[in-house]
Amino acid sequence: MKKKNTGNRINIKNRRATFDYFVLDRYTAGIVLCGTEMKSIRMGKAGLSDTFCYISNDELWVKNMYVADYALSSFGRHELRRDRKLLLNRKEILHLKNETKSPGLTIVPLCLFINENGYAKLEIGLCKGKKEYDKRSVMKDKESRGEIERIRKSHRYGD
Repeated sequence: MKKKNTGNRINIKNRRATFDYFVLDRYTAGIVLCGTEMKSIRMGKAGLSDTFCYISNDELWVKNMYVADYALSSFGRHELRRDRKLLLNRKEILHLKNETKSPGLTIVPLCLFINENGYAKLEIGLCKGKKEYDKRSVMKDKESRGEIERIRKSHRYGD
């Protein structure tokens, strides 16, 4: 029996997604990849900025996901930003399709990771866009939490 490498955890997040959207529902989807793409992801050479998901012919796709070229490959190179198919149950895809028909809802990739079996998975979310005042209130809350933490640390060390 082979022992899995659990020490090197890959967890690539789309930080912009939680800033721009309210996440209403989360799903974990598999990704259809070629060999060099999987090797690049295992090395942490991928990005989710400016990515989005769409449904075409009852199939879920992620568009504009960046996977760097694998440096050690001699042939069989992949496109860096090609459309990649996501794997979900038909019931989940139809639910997402019906939900995204309503205005203001979209499907956004949140996190790319490798599960304990060694497969690349993409966490996607059914999201609703935030208004400008929502973003400002989030930034204000984050600043106040940081200030409270600084005061707490200064009192802890007796400054």
